[in-house]
Amino acid sequence: MAAGTKKDTKPLPAPNSDFYQFAETLIPEERALLDKVRTFAETKIAPIVDKYWADDAFPFELLPAFKELNIGGLGLTGYGCTGGSQKLFGLIAMEFARTDASTCTFWGVHDGLAMGSIYLAGSEEQKQKWLPPMARMEKIGCFGLTEPLVGSGAAGGLTTTATRDGDTWILNGQKKWIGNAPWCDISIIWARDVADNQVKGFIVENKTTPGFSVEKIEHKISLKIVQNGLITLDNCRISEANRLQEGHSFRDTARVLRMTRYMVGWASTGCQMGAYEAALSYAQHRLQFGKPIASFQLIQDMLAKMLANITACQCMMMRLAQLDDEGKLLDHHASLAKSFCTAKMRETVSWAREMCGANGIVVDYKVARFFADAEALYSYEGTFQMQNLIVGRAITGFSAFV
Repeated sequence: MAAGTKKDTKPLPAPNSDFYQFAETLIPEERALLDKVRTFAETKIAPIVDKYWADDAFPFELLPAFKELNIGGLGLTGYGCTGGSQKLFGLIAMEFARTDASTCTFWGVHDGLAMGSIYLAGSEEQKQKWLPPMARMEKIGCFGLTEPLVGSGAAGGLTTTATRDGDTWILNGQKKWIGNAPWCDISIIWARDVADNQVKGFIVENKTTPGFSVEKIEHKISLKIVQNGLITLDNCRISEANRLQEGHSFRDTARVLRMTRYMVGWASTGCQMGAYEAALSYAQHRLQFGKPIASFQLIQDMLAKMLANITACQCMMMRLAQLDDEGKLLDHHASLAKSFCTAKMRETVSWAREMCGANGIVVDYKVARFFADAEALYSYEGTFQMQNLIVGRAITGFSAFV
């Protein structure tokens, strides 16, 4: 019998955070791929994710099955990439985050940041060399921009330097909070050219480059499955062939960030979905005063507000995907989505945690994991305030940056 009173024999509706049926807008082939990812997330990731999150470990056992999804290079054209619309890319990112935000981040760093850097700023030769094995996930990448003392000020304040020496470049500095770094194969390192003071990108082969080292960042409370690293570059010699040939300034770096920044909008929407569905399921079965708490007015009001947040974010992200597919996506579009969706995510996951009471702080009930992971999503790829200043500059014509 479904949870409820003795008279209640009607099956309860299954939690569904796609209230406006956005998945139905995909063409059949794309919908089939989204369903494949959902099945993978529900049958492979969901059963083990809480343990790996609690253990601060990455589930390497899933990589072979992950490769079989054939989603490497999703949204990118050619070079062995999967291709597809930006809407599909976003809905798949959202689907991963609905189960586990860490898995979404792992995939987004590799597919969006690392592959995206080569795709947008690499030469034709570099694309031919690196993108096919990365699309097959034979080579996993990371993206090294943030530094121990440089986050929001990366545009003009990178302390990692690149010095030209004949046909090679010498890199010195550190990068911090770099997802996938402790174990991946390739790092995209952004450094300041000492000759012209411009930011340039480099493809660093982690396991064969002398002077390259990574220390895993321990004791995180958020995105614990993603292995973040502190990269140290000590006189690393990188060939000119491994400099991103079309990356001449931070403006080119920003092209990559624009694409991935709004992916955080999808991820934060998915994080809300996971928290909402876990909280709703809990409320349907948690008895208090002899009745499921889902039958109480205050709980239903809270659930409706959570669903409204999620649906508003989904609507915004769907329009943003359309702009991207049409080549109309601009920095301030991505920034507004990142700030809005992550702020709403914080609100939604806090209500989900509240709804579960004391159980809301225990990983076994899932809500706690979404609640904690939301904090990293809120901060990375540019803080809430920085995104709003980008929007403010676009709508007023004045820059408030200092």
